[in-house]
Amino acid sequence: MAPPIPLIFLLLLFLPFSKPDLQSDKTALLAFKTAVGKSLPWNASLLVCQWQGVHCESNRVTSVRLPGVGLMGPIPLSTVGNLTQLRTLSLRFNALTGQLPSDLARCTDLRNLYLQGNHFSGEIPPFIFTLQNLIRLNLAGNNFSGQISPDFNKLTRLGTLYLENNQLDGQIPDLKLSFLEQFNVSFNQLNGSIPLDLRRHSSDAFNGNSLCGMPLIPCPGEENPSKKKLSGGAIAGIAVGSAVAVLLILIILIFLCRRKSIRKTRSVESAALPKPAMDDLGGPIEKPTAAMADRENGVAPMVEMGKKGGGGDTIVNHGKKLVFFGNSRGFDLEDLLRASAEVLGKGTFGTAFKAVLEVGAVVAVKRLKEVGVEEKEFREKIEAVGSVDHENIVPLRAYYFSKDEKLLVYDYMPMGSLSALLHGNRGAGRTPLNWEARSGIALGVAHALEYLHRRGPTVSHGNIKSSNILLTKSYEARVSDFGLAQLAAPTSTPNRIAGYRAPEVTDPRRVSQKADIYSFGVLLLELLTGKAPTHTLLNEDGVDLPRWVQSVVRDEWTAEVFDLELLRYQTVEEEMVQLLQLAIDCATQYPDKRPSMSDVVQRIEELRSTSLLPQELDQSHYLIGNANGGSSRMMNSVDGSGPPPHPTTLLD
Repeated sequence: MAPPIPLIFLLLLFLPFSKPDLQSDKTALLAFKTAVGKSLPWNASLLVCQWQGVHCESNRVTSVRLPGVGLMGPIPLSTVGNLTQLRTLSLRFNALTGQLPSDLARCTDLRNLYLQGNHFSGEIPPFIFTLQNLIRLNLAGNNFSGQISPDFNKLTRLGTLYLENNQLDGQIPDLKLSFLEQFNVSFNQLNGSIPLDLRRHSSDAFNGNSLCGMPLIPCPGEENPSKKKLSGGAIAGIAVGSAVAVLLILIILIFLCRRKSIRKTRSVESAALPKPAMDDLGGPIEKPTAAMADRENGVAPMVEMGKKGGGGDTIVNHGKKLVFFGNSRGFDLEDLLRASAEVLGKGTFGTAFKAVLEVGAVVAVKRLKEVGVEEKEFREKIEAVGSVDHENIVPLRAYYFSKDEKLLVYDYMPMGSLSALLHGNRGAGRTPLNWEARSGIALGVAHALEYLHRRGPTVSHGNIKSSNILLTKSYEARVSDFGLAQLAAPTSTPNRIAGYRAPEVTDPRRVSQKADIYSFGVLLLELLTGKAPTHTLLNEDGVDLPRWVQSVVRDEWTAEVFDLELLRYQTVEEEMVQLLQLAIDCATQYPDKRPSMSDVVQRIEELRSTSLLPQELDQSHYLIGNANGGSSRMMNSVDGSGPPPHPTTLLD
């Protein structure tokens, strides 16, 4: 006869096994708050998914983002290590100390680990190499010591590895990671030769060590490629090439001298002046019309520019007056027609001119074409446009209406359009738009659209595109062309706005607020990628910009998405990813799934407040060393099919 089974074992046998759930995640986070984040405003009576920096999916915590919130001390076991469904953990720019908790190895779904700018110490723990799904790992600006383990090769999905500004020593192992695009080990105590597979990275990734080999100085015994002797054939080729270059220069100089001589003989009426460089009130360059070919975009009185700038006959005063809005007086129609004017370019709804009045004031004048409404309706709609008063919208100062002529007078924006700035000069001498400027422009446009949408459920802009986003000298956004889509004739459906048009729009004169949000999403993608939607339509086998971006990020490898000019800003990688996700949300195919402009404004404000944090903490004890990293190309892990990452805000 078998001995009786103790009662305690029977009870354990029939008790259900406890599975991790949202409550267990909440318990772990509360323990984390008690240990290192006493100032976190987490309310235990609220759902954990409503806490600052916490994002959930499928009833589990999947993302914790707490950059620069004053976390202090060592992270104990049974806190973040119990969040077993965690995919993103960002604790950057705090004052965390000690070693990483070993039970973080349980977070096998972890893809993004941002721990830069803390005081972590000890060797890089071996459990890191068991996190097979890691895509981005940033341990920069800490006190990690010891050697860089060759076990990093086990992280086969790794695209970002930042280890700079630590106390690592020894040699760099031969890392053969096919997806590694961002790499930095600068300012450690490393020595020896840089492995061949890593020599494709810039010198910024290796500075501050005792390393040799490309891209730094050659190691002893290595031949410097730049000092190789040239063969006889190469020398002969250089000589022939130099001779051809000199000959071409002489031909160009002769041509320019003859052209200058011809220009001097021209009359005042045909004097050549700089080509217009802006569309709408300051957009992309357009070719001059045939009527302007002889004068090469000259400057003339405004009264003559109607014909010479294209769009019909000379502008004539039909006895009517300019209608002004508010206190925007100081000149009349005759003053405007006598003003010195030059063509800025041809936009969707007409030709734009820069007009310099005799009193010295400068305005932008748009000569409308193909207006499809009668005078009464025109005046009603323009009065509504003139009543708009918002700092991010170009104000309409005055208008003129006659049977044959419709003119709109705006403030002149000397910096031109976002389109010209993004897609104009990409060569030497270009001043790139940094993250702060681009995100600020995005926020300004969002504020403008939110203001318009609040004016009524049927009020929309109808023509959001980068050439209609004008900029002040401090790169603040001003939205232009509001209300003009409703004035266009039914046949006026230019292809140039097709890249921004929501798929449900069939009549460009009737664009819903949700369609505005789609266009804004495309504009965000344009800011982030540096690609123009029309360029993509023409050169990417008919794939528009939103679909192209989604196809790249679907597999979590987005090396081709971000504009190269943005990749130098390593400290805002997460915010760039969040803005990319917001753009994808706005440009989704289904209108009901697009966020409202109020939600858009809130999300941009929150991610901008987070992105400005590293600069604010640059002199504080939360930031150790320089964690800027190299300028390699970025990779990230946006999941195009899932919900957006939850943006975080700063604590007071």
